[in-house]
Amino acid sequence: MTAVQTLDLQKKFKDKTAVDGLNLSVEEGELLALLGVNGAGKTTTIRMLCCLSKPTAGDALLLGKSIRKEP
Repeated sequence: MTAVQTLDLQKKFKDKTAVDGLNLSVEEGELLALLGVNGAGKTTTIRMLCCLSKPTAGDALLLGKSIRKEP
């Protein structure tokens, strides 16, 4: 079963795009590491997956449940 799946996940802050069309899939039992330079959108992605920040566009499914419809 897919544990985490993002579907064109996007987050914008005014004129700044923090996450732009992220698509990824993590199966149960797999590990995921987000690596990147400062300002790459790592923390913003995690905040959206934890439902602390609402995506501007796209969606993510956590164990099949939408972070937009069932935060």
